[in-house]
Amino acid sequence: MSRVLIVDDSFTARRYFRELLENAGHQVEEAANGYEGLEKVYAGSFDVLLVDVNMPKMDGYNFVREIRRADDLDPLPTLMITTEAGAGDMDRGFKAGCNMYLVKPVNSADLLAYLAIIG
Repeated sequence: MSRVLIVDDSFTARRYFRELLENAGHQVEEAANGYEGLEKVYAGSFDVLLVDVNMPKMDGYNFVREIRRADDLDPLPTLMITTEAGAGDMDRGFKAGCNMYLVKPVNSADLLAYLAIIG
């Protein structure tokens, strides 16, 4: 299964996604903001990133842009999972470089299917 990094400032969201993914056989690590996420990406090896948009210190859009700009990183499949569902939010996510954009709450079966597709 995949090695997944969850980047979300919500402890509850991280815990929910961790439990769901680990029960499906994935290995999971967590980061509470974009900067912490960048540190973990550079220090580890991940197959997929799950990224929230609204986070302190560095939001999800900037986090994904930084990942995409890094010449020394292999392209990482990135799935944005957020409450942002306004006009243009999804487009902004894709322009930042995400591979998939989902709005919370996300159906657990759908999330696992998306992970199988992009991971």
